[in-house]
Amino acid sequence: MGNIILTGFMGAGKSTVGMRLAERLKMEFVDLDREIEKVTGMSVNQIFKRYGEIRFRSEENLMVEKLAKRNGLVIATGGGTVLREENMQILRNNGIIILLEASPEDIFARVSRKRGTRPLLRKNLTIENIEAMLADRDPFYQQADHRINTSGKDLDTIVKEIMNQCRK
Repeated sequence: MGNIILTGFMGAGKSTVGMRLAERLKMEFVDLDREIEKVTGMSVNQIFKRYGEIRFRSEENLMVEKLAKRNGLVIATGGGTVLREENMQILRNNGIIILLEASPEDIFARVSRKRGTRPLLRKNLTIENIEAMLADRDPFYQQADHRINTSGKDLDTIVKEIMNQCRK
């Protein structure tokens, strides 16, 4: 079986949904950011602080290439993984890409709880900034095979929707 790739903005539910989906499908769950942290020995936050976003995106691309060679994974991408066209092409070659969406208000509420771990929003966490970033990323998100809105839904409902989409 190919991979199921969950993409979407930070706070859309990629990691939470991915863990439950992998459990239900008896697949291995991989969080792209956590894998980068293991390889580099630094948190995503530390990479951003020390080396900047360009270096992080380079590490991210290397990890995408590595994971795309494997099968049977549920992969939760980082919120900005889609910003590199090459990443989307690599992931699509061996999987189905599911975009998890949420309202700016839900994203704000979710990431507010983890503000210190979100380098791109640490200082600029406002609904307006989230809306602007979502608008900038929308052309990239359009490339997903399926879109699932996570706002106002419980975890099992979201997982069932993804499973239904993957069967089509």
